[in-house]
Amino acid sequence: MSVDWEEFGWEPLADGVGRRRLPGWDATVGLVLGEKGVLLYDTGSTLREGAELRSEVEALTGGRRVTHIALSHPHFDHVLGTAAFAGAEVYGAVGVDDVMRQRGGESLRSSAMRQGVDPAEAQAAVDALVTPRHMVSGEWTLDLGGRMVLLANVGPGHTAHDLVVCVPGSAPGSPEVVFCGDLVEESGEPQAGSDAIPSRWPAAVDRLLALGGDEAVYVPGHGAVVNATFVRRQRDELARRFGVS
Repeated sequence: MSVDWEEFGWEPLADGVGRRRLPGWDATVGLVLGEKGVLLYDTGSTLREGAELRSEVEALTGGRRVTHIALSHPHFDHVLGTAAFAGAEVYGAVGVDDVMRQRGGESLRSSAMRQGVDPAEAQAAVDALVTPRHMVSGEWTLDLGGRMVLLANVGPGHTAHDLVVCVPGSAPGSPEVVFCGDLVEESGEPQAGSDAIPSRWPAAVDRLLALGGDEAVYVPGHGAVVNATFVRRQRDELARRFGVS
């Protein structure tokens, strides 16, 4: 399908697959287009950012709406724009809904404000907080119409609830695209906050690599697109950093 990604600041990755690097924290948002469905991977850090993404997707696709959302993990810069996509079916790793609801979203609001989000915007996003309705405990295949997309719960690692999206090539010889969330970062050292599970992180990356293989295009949660060699090297660096095999 013909989509002019660059006109709206998006990066094409494969036929009907692209991503947007958002300002502020350089977080990636992914987009996968099928004949009947539109999948968005992560939604930005505020309702305003989510609304901007919605408008861009509709402009890119000739007015189509996002039908499915997959949330990579429960950090504010990846989930607080979800309420801007009314009617979308939202997916997340099993248990992520409870984490997002903790203390009424207070941890998300506080985290956003610590990182410089306007307090009113942070509060508005938490007040409208949308948590996943569909829980992925292993793998879940979505049919977007002429395109099958795999959601895989490969964590814990960066958090206890890491969900990746694998998009097979649409034609023989075309690469698979793997949206990694923050299990992989290119723009800096992977961030390990208090909710990280360092002892399990390398194994989560191993599972991600097994899904994508050596020829896949890997899309980090932050930074430029990378290949399997980069991901494997970062996996080994994580193992050394955390003292695990």
